[in-house]
Amino acid sequence: SLRGSWRLRNENGSVVLRGEVPGCVHTALHRRGLIQDPYYRFNDMMYRWISLDNWTYSRTFKTPFDVRKWQKVNLVFEGVDTIAEILFNNITLGRTDNMFNRYSFDITRVIKEVNFVEVSFLSAVSYAAEQSRCHKAYSIPPACPPPVQKGECHANFIRKEQCSFSWDWGPSFPTQGIWKDVRIEAYNHYHLVYFSLTSSFVKSAQQWSLEIESIFDVVSSKPIAGIVTVHIPKLQTQKTFSVKLQPGEGSVVLLVNINKSSTVEAWWPNGHGKQTGYNMTTTFIMETGHQIEKFSKAYFRTVELVQEPIPGSSGLSFYFRINGRPIFLKGSNWIPADSFQDRVTYNRLWLLLKSAADANMNALRVWGGGVYEQDEFYDICDELGIMIWQDFMFACALYPTDQKYLESVRAEVSHQVRRLKSHPSIILWSGNNENEAAIASNWFSIPYADREVYIKDYVMLYVKTIREIVLMEDKSRPFIASSPTNGLESVEEGWVSQNPYDTHYGDTHFYDYSSDCWNWMVYPKTRFASEYGYQSWPSFSTVKEVSSSEDWSYTSNFSLHRQHHENGNDQMLQQIGYHFKLPQSTDPIKKFKDTIYLTQVMQAQCIKTETEFYRFSQSEIIKGEGRTMGALYWQLNDIWQAPSWASLEYGGKWKLLHYFAQNFFAPLLPVAYEDKGMLYIYGVSDLHVDHKLTLAVTVHAWSSLEPVCTLAKDAVTVKAQSAVPIYKESINDLLERCTNCTRKSCVTTFRLVGEGGLQSPTNHHFLSSLKDAVGLEKTQLSAFVSQQDDIYIFVLQTTAVAPFVSLDVGSIKGRFSDNGFLMTEKRKVVVFYPWEPTSVEELEKSLTLTSVVDVI
Repeated sequence: SLRGSWRLRNENGSVVLRGEVPGCVHTALHRRGLIQDPYYRFNDMMYRWISLDNWTYSRTFKTPFDVRKWQKVNLVFEGVDTIAEILFNNITLGRTDNMFNRYSFDITRVIKEVNFVEVSFLSAVSYAAEQSRCHKAYSIPPACPPPVQKGECHANFIRKEQCSFSWDWGPSFPTQGIWKDVRIEAYNHYHLVYFSLTSSFVKSAQQWSLEIESIFDVVSSKPIAGIVTVHIPKLQTQKTFSVKLQPGEGSVVLLVNINKSSTVEAWWPNGHGKQTGYNMTTTFIMETGHQIEKFSKAYFRTVELVQEPIPGSSGLSFYFRINGRPIFLKGSNWIPADSFQDRVTYNRLWLLLKSAADANMNALRVWGGGVYEQDEFYDICDELGIMIWQDFMFACALYPTDQKYLESVRAEVSHQVRRLKSHPSIILWSGNNENEAAIASNWFSIPYADREVYIKDYVMLYVKTIREIVLMEDKSRPFIASSPTNGLESVEEGWVSQNPYDTHYGDTHFYDYSSDCWNWMVYPKTRFASEYGYQSWPSFSTVKEVSSSEDWSYTSNFSLHRQHHENGNDQMLQQIGYHFKLPQSTDPIKKFKDTIYLTQVMQAQCIKTETEFYRFSQSEIIKGEGRTMGALYWQLNDIWQAPSWASLEYGGKWKLLHYFAQNFFAPLLPVAYEDKGMLYIYGVSDLHVDHKLTLAVTVHAWSSLEPVCTLAKDAVTVKAQSAVPIYKESINDLLERCTNCTRKSCVTTFRLVGEGGLQSPTNHHFLSSLKDAVGLEKTQLSAFVSQQDDIYIFVLQTTAVAPFVSLDVGSIKGRFSDNGFLMTEKRKVVVFYPWEPTSVEELEKSLTLTSVVDVI
């Protein structure tokens, strides 16, 4: 391994320091105290010089083996970011131009006892600009990001994390560095480069089988024969094969049928079953006497993307069947967890992904403007049952298709598919993010006469290049060319459909910041909602880490600087204003904190309304629309501390939205909506069997902790894996039945209860805006904190009904069992799960309790 400390210098040698590998220039400078935290205040602008300079990593190392004994020695880079020349003992080995590729250089003839290796980088920003300049035939938009993003130009001309040139939720830090592992490999005869396994179920034989693919670098000039043994003890399966490796890149594909007398437990998504994996040993014994033993986990699951006609609707369905069972995908979209990938540790990934699973999510889309995630990311998803919709790394742009570029993309795609295809969590490959839509909706104002050129490029890149390789490398999962797309209909229309947002086909992305988000009628009754969202600000404790006291106002330069989405801060206030009174405090810090709190309440309530709409649309067709089978909101996580669409803040703290997600994604949930004065409640279920349940509908007056009236409806059948209407009443009748109630003075709550402890979360439905609520009283909220083993119990008390009660313990890491709730009883118990050691005293000292009535 060549991990560890390297020498790092800038172009003119004025900055010289030690830099860790894997790593990047920014983190090296920060670690050595040469720059502040790059995320602090306006440092993204102050530190532009770092990415505009050209940096060089170098080191010497002693060869730990006798060079003469090995037929082949390689210098292998798992990831180089991005444009670099590799020198070894002052001989140029080659160049790198793709962050997502693995590079292997033959150093057999140049390696000595003591060696000098140098990786000489070129600024990604200047390279991208130069590539764009050289592309003279026609322009490839967009040239630059919108000014509000404070980013760099021509990201589409470099195979690098696209959002590192800025995005509407993230800063511009076009890093340079050796971002993944680097090592020397020496071998004789042959060497195993890729090893993967994919499962399939053979219906005719009613039997599971595994396809095991091994790709070798074969050094010898003639074929090498040998035997391979595959052993899965738990499944009483052992098979031996005779193989022959051809010189050069030799690949061996083995088909192992699983012993039929063994019961195979399939891998299921979170909430639908277990994530069983089986230990498997593959042993290669070749005639050259060299033996390789490979230990891996075998998982068994099938996936189909079903696109077929639906009775009563034009168009086609769009849903996933896992192991033969239709699954409603519940989840979000994943972006890079940091601008500096070397800071993304296993623990950070675990915390974010575990938080997704804890909020009842079963799916995440790895979005195409970031990176193909590290192996550990997918390992954790395999373990937690999180299905992955995997984009290829192309987003919101058109891309070049010259030979050199396509060659680089081919290597990238085949490397990534080979690296990742063994993961059962990955259920779909998707060619790009929003690029079909960009052409169809003409985002870049391309004259109609030139359209064909760009469509041809589009098909060349995503269909003839990427799709071809995916189909060759991995037949075990579906592929779509873009998101949003009309699926098979887009294919029919030559891969670029007239309207990729058509609700009758494929998936949709939907954003609308000006309409009232409490009105479910604004949402598309789509087959699959793969992106939708609203912004909010992160907690004050998160903002505080990267700001100073003069920044703590909603209209400060800092607050404007951090907002990378045009008019984003105003849009949040507008959306809040529909239903809440805006903060008027004369204390500027209280006003800022109140505003932050209300943005989180607004975001949580908006996405709750929209997600519940998608969930209750899964079993019905209304005016030809419906059968929605997925809700992935934008976005799960944050890349830095700033306003964004995320439900998890940078550092992992749960926003109110994430607590709401735990409820709106619950396996069993009653959902209410109003239409023409009628209140409808649907029973939504992901459970595999029908249940007879009791629906309790309670009406509360804002002015009293005693419920006004309760109605219990018994023997309500909630069907397995569907959404069915279970209750209907006009609001007027409801208010008459519960005397002394008006729309403004009362609120309804409801829940489903069954036998054996089966119950849904308590859901709520507002009968008017909270700013119009009558009878809401200033409340005294208090909490008594105690410790029980390694968790903490908060006993809350209120003197009046309190909407959106938020518990915040500042920068103490951990999460609550529930938060942002409507408190209609005098007492409520909430549990705090710490992620690091804390104490009752610390928690009491840090605790702030807020409800809507505290905002003045």
